Amino acid sequence: MRITDVTRESYRWPRHKPISNGKHTYTHSGLGVVKIHTDEGITGLGIGAASGIAGAVIDHLKPLLIGQNPLDHERLWHAMWVPKLIGRRGITTRAISAIDIALWDLKAKVAGMPLYRLLGGYADRVPTYIAGGYYEEGKGLRELAREMEENVEMGARAVKMKVGAVSIAEDVERVKTVRQAVGPDVKVMVDANCAYRSYQAIQLAKRIEEYDIFWFEEPVAPDDYEGHARLAAQTSIPIATGENEYTRYGFRDLIAHGSAAILNADAQILGGVTEFMKVAALAQAHDLDVAPHGSQDVHVHLVAAISNGLIVEFYRDSVDPMWRKMYRQTLLLNDDGTLSPPDRPGLGVELNEEALAPYRVE
Repeated sequence: MRITDVTRESYRWPRHKPISNGKHTYTHSGLGVVKIHTDEGITGLGIGAASGIAGAVIDHLKPLLIGQNPLDHERLWHAMWVPKLIGRRGITTRAISAIDIALWDLKAKVAGMPLYRLLGGYADRVPTYIAGGYYEEGKGLRELAREMEENVEMGARAVKMKVGAVSIAEDVERVKTVRQAVGPDVKVMVDANCAYRSYQAIQLAKRIEEYDIFWFEEPVAPDDYEGHARLAAQTSIPIATGENEYTRYGFRDLIAHGSAAILNADAQILGGVTEFMKVAALAQAHDLDVAPHGSQDVHVHLVAAISNGLIVEFYRDSVDPMWRKMYRQTLLLNDDGTLSPPDRPGLGVELNEEALAPYRVE
């Protein structure tokens, strides 16, 4: 089997209204796709960065991939990741991630099995949480509470909300509102998206501990390993971070500083499935759990494949208006609030080309 072509597609659509986290505002959502074509007619589908700088990197790597055996993922990963030029951190590593995910989708299709089973098959149901609780114009405490109530009505046993864009006092009230809305038996996570200095994060953590917070995500800047550790020493709330960390080397350093109890490794960012599995093994060696950030369609397989997979992030239509439209089959919560990986070969993802066509930008 040989790679005959590498193509990419990008789609972009407006959100219902702009949403904000602790540092950023997002007016649009979208989808990036990399396709690995082969001489045997099997195509691998990678979901990830595929436009702009990432698209240019993918085009640059294309000649390196054509003619190669797509099953040689380890050799191909190291051929692409040459930190003097491409890789180490940033958008170039995200481009490698999208290619690598496509290679693994292809490999599992060749094997005739779902990706999670090819990677280890540890579980066929994994816990999940619905991500949301963004800041929006006109969204007050009542609207925030209603959003969380809807999540629970959908079957969620865990929810996540944003903090960091308003005063600590206001965010404490928002956290209190969410806890009251979902009741005592639903897990509540808070996510600052790196909005705080460590002393501010400590102040918030101390004031929301009484609301039984499951984790405090990305409280400070990604490279402030010491700040994470200072916060961890001052609160009973577990610290989660890593969505903006790259490769096994970045997670090695994160772990060495005692920066987090839970690693939010994202295969679409850190280097793909190949590198994610190494990070998961490194976390296992330190008795740490992995709770990936990002796409449920990719990460349901990775959490189901490993023994230390904690929970999967899940985005619904309150965050993305193309949820239930962009793919032919949509992942839905089980009746116990868990998520099951598709039993189809590979990622089990099929693009809904007709629905996506109006939003294609590249």
